Amino acid sequence: MATCFYSCSLIPERPTSGSVLNKYSLLPNPRISITRRYATLVSSSSSSFRLRASVSSAATSTAVDGTISSTKPSKSLPYRVGHGFDLHRLEPGYPLIIGGIDIPHDRGCEAHSDGDVLLHCVVDAILGGLGLPDIGQIFPDSDPKWKGAPSSVFIKEAVRLMHEAGYEIGNLDATLILQRPKLSPHKGVIKANLSELLGADPSVINLKAKTHEKVDSLGENRSIAAHTVVLLMRK
Repeated sequence: MATCFYSCSLIPERPTSGSVLNKYSLLPNPRISITRRYATLVSSSSSSFRLRASVSSAATSTAVDGTISSTKPSKSLPYRVGHGFDLHRLEPGYPLIIGGIDIPHDRGCEAHSDGDVLLHCVVDAILGGLGLPDIGQIFPDSDPKWKGAPSSVFIKEAVRLMHEAGYEIGNLDATLILQRPKLSPHKGVIKANLSELLGADPSVINLKAKTHEKVDSLGENRSIAAHTVVLLMRK
């Protein structure tokens, strides 16, 4: 008969469900606590976020009419970086306008305004750097007054908001993506016009153009896209 080398007194008594409940009932459940704190944070901040967003949208959208000033960025920083992206479908019967310049081509951008993919992209980059709503919220395509509007209107408003917030262009880098036409003969005049619209020295504006290697709609000459990165510097 085997001998037990361990005293039974060393084996703890199996706790009952009641004792476990009594022992841990006063300890907070971390998952519940985190959930409650998150719920409290959301409930307390959602109203203020909606208010700030609506104020910013109203300020920037009505500022074109000169009735109200824009909301300045909530935090004053020496530098702010913004990124913009835009894409439009290319269709026959429309002009191809890039950077405010009419480019000869057999098709152009189908859009609510003039479909200037570069200027739209630059506007979004500036607005993003300022922490403001995007171009679609400030100049919605549901508003008939923007039907066929030149995109210079949008970029001038973005520049006004930038100056009102106390910033200026540090430098801007833009990349256009399209299969045709070749933009090399037009890059100089596009850059010059963009510099004038922004009120910036041409030396701080960089413009690149890429094909899409005949891949998807961009490479098949069915669309055009642009990316822009902008550095805003406090005056």
